[in-house]
Amino acid sequence: MLRISVLALGLAGCVPMVYPPTFERLQIKYMNPVVKRVARLMPGVAKIRHRGRKSGKTYETVVTPFRKGSVLAITLGHGKTDWVKNVLAADEADVLFGKRTVHIVNPRIVPAGGNADGLPFMARVQARKMGVLVADIA
Repeated sequence: MLRISVLALGLAGCVPMVYPPTFERLQIKYMNPVVKRVARLMPGVAKIRHRGRKSGKTYETVVTPFRKGSVLAITLGHGKTDWVKNVLAADEADVLFGKRTVHIVNPRIVPAGGNADGLPFMARVQARKMGVLVADIA
């Protein structure tokens, strides 16, 4: 039996995709368009407005953020998707909570199983299995 360690593959600190690809496709095609329309009315759901790193186009993506003081954490159950790469490249984004908008800066990723001290409780719990995007509220 061939054993390849995660470290040997260079995947230490990776952001695994927790949800199966079938669920992701269903969510993108059917669920997100509906949730995006009512996100401002749903507690615990927000939209992150980010700019495409190649096109410069503005996008909005539905997320479940957790806030503790001036820190905002978003768990990455789908792995390091395009919106995450866009936010990291721009080094900023806006998060829309209902009628309120907060500007986030200094985004970084805490890898699955990484040091999640100082994050909100639910983000710490989920950080055991998935990566977390952490940013400071400006």
